[in-house]
Amino acid sequence: MNASPAKPAPSGNVIDLEKVRVTFGGDKNQVTALAETSLRIAHGEFVALVGPSGCGKSTILKLVAGTLTASQGYVFVAGREIGADHVRIGMAFQNPTLLPWLNIRDNVMLPLKIVPPFKQAFAEKRKSEYRDRVEASLARVGLAGFGEKFPWQLSGGMQQRASLCRALIHDPTLLLLDEPFGALDQFTREELWEIMQNLWIEKQPTVLLVTHDLKEAAYLASRICVMQARPGRIVDDSVVPFDRPRTIDVSFAPEFVSLTQRLRERIVAARAVQEAAS
Repeated sequence: MNASPAKPAPSGNVIDLEKVRVTFGGDKNQVTALAETSLRIAHGEFVALVGPSGCGKSTILKLVAGTLTASQGYVFVAGREIGADHVRIGMAFQNPTLLPWLNIRDNVMLPLKIVPPFKQAFAEKRKSEYRDRVEASLARVGLAGFGEKFPWQLSGGMQQRASLCRALIHDPTLLLLDEPFGALDQFTREELWEIMQNLWIEKQPTVLLVTHDLKEAAYLASRICVMQARPGRIVDDSVVPFDRPRTIDVSFAPEFVSLTQRLRERIVAARAVQEAAS
């Protein structure tokens, strides 16, 4: 790991990327996955990362999750450098990743079994307080009465609802979303946007969303960061000005269309510059 000039003091933000760089391979075959990047996300913000494939969106997500180490720079989550202490994180992916041998209730309850401080009381509370907690969460996303079902008995959209419940059941400080709605049809996707927005309004976690869908980003996020590929870097950071709660109708408003079109043009322009330099 390359030495960074000076280790910064952690701020009050939930996420702080300080001059982070990620490279793979040796000197002759070195590939820069993420150029020097800084990103700050305050408590309760909902930030979306958008851009073409290979631009570093998932790299940033992995850095924050602690599953990838930066080649240079520092990554702070909740004021602690990654690896220094435990930070409660929830995650949801494009594939719901539900365990097929567990019913939906037990799948959603899984973080309460393995994440501190909930795991210390799991044996005592799993059939009472924790069960009630899971049932209330399932009801909130339209899955009341489905706790005894197994994943294969639910549609893809229903499985993703359960996945969101599991990601939030342990009240995480940070919620990481890696294209969780990408495999769904448009109508199901829009239903889950509304559910995700309502869960965020209610629980106020800090959210980092990776998506290719500009409409999804503008509907859900409070900020949108546009990334450019080869090497990956942030080229635009825009505030989303629309009031909450948002409805699908807002996506047809001229201001919404103008925002998504500007972001699209920014991505196209950045790609053209990158191709010209290749």
